[in-house]
Amino acid sequence: MLCDICGKNLATVHLTEIIDEQMNELHLCEECAAHKSEQMETQFGLSDLLAGMAEFGKPNNKETEPAEDVKCASCGLSYADFKRIGRLGCPDCYNTFRKYLVPLLKRIHGLSQHFGKSPLKITKGTKKKIDSQDLRNKLQKAVEAEAFEEAARIRDQIKELEKKQAQNNPDTKEQNEVK
Repeated sequence: MLCDICGKNLATVHLTEIIDEQMNELHLCEECAAHKSEQMETQFGLSDLLAGMAEFGKPNNKETEPAEDVKCASCGLSYADFKRIGRLGCPDCYNTFRKYLVPLLKRIHGLSQHFGKSPLKITKGTKKKIDSQDLRNKLQKAVEAEAFEEAARIRDQIKELEKKQAQNNPDTKEQNEVK
């Protein structure tokens, strides 16, 4: 299939555009896709999106916006700069701006914690911790949806997982015996 824009090169990028509730499919070559991407970035940049999400539905609360311009001690990025450019400067920015990022992430994603793919090489302890947290999140959703039978089943899975973890971890066994 040839590129819809230039009509010369093989289309390797396929986009779906929705404009005014009208869906259009575009099949583009890499060169035209790069140009289209630049065009979209100038029309509506990522920083604009993040800034809009930071402002959208935000209560006028002193806790959701820094009183003075908070800066990251490691890279010097201010929260105002983050809102303007839409990118954090370094890993320490996550801790510096945590108080302001958590509500933003909840508005964007619905959650403030990432539940995605895990690395292929993961320790058993970390895997069990992830499984346990995943089950707790499912339990919370089931309770919120008032699916109490499902919630009870998940609760039992959590208890079973914790029981297995206690059996495999001698430190946990000693702590449980002391209780």
